[in-house]
Amino acid sequence: MLKSASGALANVLKRSLIPATNVCAVIPSRRAHGGPVESDEEFDRRYEAFFNRKDIDGWEIRKGMNDLCGMDLVPDPKIIIAAMHACRRVNDYALAVRFIEACKDKCGSKVSEIYPYIIQEIKPTLTELGIETPEELGYDKPELALENVYDM
Repeated sequence: MLKSASGALANVLKRSLIPATNVCAVIPSRRAHGGPVESDEEFDRRYEAFFNRKDIDGWEIRKGMNDLCGMDLVPDPKIIIAAMHACRRVNDYALAVRFIEACKDKCGSKVSEIYPYIIQEIKPTLTELGIETPEELGYDKPELALENVYDM
């Protein structure tokens, strides 16, 4: 008798002390598909404005770049140029080079078509800021790679 009474009391206390949360109420936007759609120009302007902020710090730059890399798109050269200027403002050369590498990786199977266009568009900015491309730094070739045994 005492065991069943203590079990019932524990259940009552548990329900009263720990509030129940409704998962659907916490994240209602997951179900909403009819929200506003952003045009390509608005998207480009939003990210350009994000990277052109004067008070941006290294963490925010990385966050913006990570968000861009997580999307199914190759960033427009205007966005990449704004990101390069942001990297220069926080004096993070390595981040600038890695972002160019990430943009190259985002080109996927069309890398021979898209990447040369991107480099052509951002090259004046890279020269102005003193940033070299991964190819100029030799990052496109492995430094200590061994010759393939099947090619010998």
